[in-house]
Amino acid sequence: MFLSFAKIVSAIVAIVGTTYILPISVAFAYGENNVIPHFAIPMFVSWLALAFFMLIGRKSKIQLSIRSSFVVVAVAWLTATVFGTIPLYFSGAITNLADAFFESASGFSTTGATIITDVEALPRSINLWRCQTHWIGGMGIVMLTVALLPILGVGGFQLIKAETTGPEKGKFTPKITTTAKVLWFMYIGMTAVETVLLKVAGMDFVDALSHSFATLGTGGFSTRNASIGSFNSAAIDTICTVFMYLAGINFTLYYYLLTKRFSLIKKNSELKAYTGIIVIAMILITLFELSHYGSFAKSFRYASFQTVSIITSTGFATADYTTWSSASQAIILMLFLIGGCSGSTSGGIKVIRWVVLSKQFHNEIRRTLHPHGIFTIRINQEPGRKDVVFSVAAFFCIYVILLVATTLFACIFGLDLFSSFTGAMSMLGNIGPAFNQLGPSNNYAFLATPIKWWYCFIMFAGRLEFYTMIIFFSPSFWKKY
Repeated sequence: MFLSFAKIVSAIVAIVGTTYILPISVAFAYGENNVIPHFAIPMFVSWLALAFFMLIGRKSKIQLSIRSSFVVVAVAWLTATVFGTIPLYFSGAITNLADAFFESASGFSTTGATIITDVEALPRSINLWRCQTHWIGGMGIVMLTVALLPILGVGGFQLIKAETTGPEKGKFTPKITTTAKVLWFMYIGMTAVETVLLKVAGMDFVDALSHSFATLGTGGFSTRNASIGSFNSAAIDTICTVFMYLAGINFTLYYYLLTKRFSLIKKNSELKAYTGIIVIAMILITLFELSHYGSFAKSFRYASFQTVSIITSTGFATADYTTWSSASQAIILMLFLIGGCSGSTSGGIKVIRWVVLSKQFHNEIRRTLHPHGIFTIRINQEPGRKDVVFSVAAFFCIYVILLVATTLFACIFGLDLFSSFTGAMSMLGNIGPAFNQLGPSNNYAFLATPIKWWYCFIMFAGRLEFYTMIIFFSPSFWKKY
């Protein structure tokens, strides 16, 4: 068991370490020689660790129980975050260890809440790495490992179920390794397309790649202090808006698109609801902010960007929505609670859970009127299972408990109530910006250290949809059967 565990974790760390090659290349290109060792040394150490565990465990077959799969995923994310902290801290980019870990956790969990007050002063390789953590964490660290290492085929599905988002987990190819590879190829392809478009729109290559990483990972880190707004480009805003929307869609639907299974896309309940919510919110905010921006085109540009940025939990900013009307801020706050689609890189509660909840609510009304009737929810025009409703109800219960606990914890350490409440929503939904002291024009640097550590836990709990993290606090998890 230990060798199986060590081989998987060392493989994950080695894969994360291998991705250091990109920031190392940028450091070489821009003459940031003092940064290179802080990427290169841990990269080689990760390779040696993998070689060691593969060598001593070459005859052992990886076997994981459901319980051990949760342990592997939780430890994998924690280890990757620690590994991601190394270049941030030892390069001197972030001099406080808690802050460096917070930045890394925010990156891998695709939250995008930063403690850095001047990101433009950082080496370009460090900024690229910050955005790259979004990209790795977006599709999933374990998903990447399963895709690249066929040896993890045994138990691979259990690992991915513990990591992926949404009330239902599944695979659309016979082998989970094939599913993971297909998802990653689509992910890479979309990233390449956006990078080219952003380059054409006026960004240099490193900025284009960095923001593509952050967009497709729905993270929100930027190489500029004013985020996307610093480019002041309608073309860049439009490109990012489109790709944030695409990143918020269940990636399974892209596979259906490639295999020409259009009927499955057409009847997808979550996609319809996701698109409908975005359109309605965009139109309403555009109308509410007409007087603020002076023209429909300008109001629509900023309204559409912030709507998609918040619902997909990306957290990019082209405007400070805390200066908007109360009605617009109320809509933004509602979007905090929704999130993107299941099976996407987005955070949040997820649209499908709201679809299930609304359909069940409708059924309860019908049952009240017709006590002897038999009613079931229909998802994608097919009958839904009752256990999905129970799962969604349990998820909302856990969400409320963590929301209250996180709000209270931040208040205890001096944060005002509304900042604490919206900050908790932001951390649980992996959104990044919040309101008041944590609005899009501010950052998280001023927070007390205990709040930062608690937020790190909450960011990962939100990214792994609670169960993978909080299951360790259940006495039944540690019982031997």
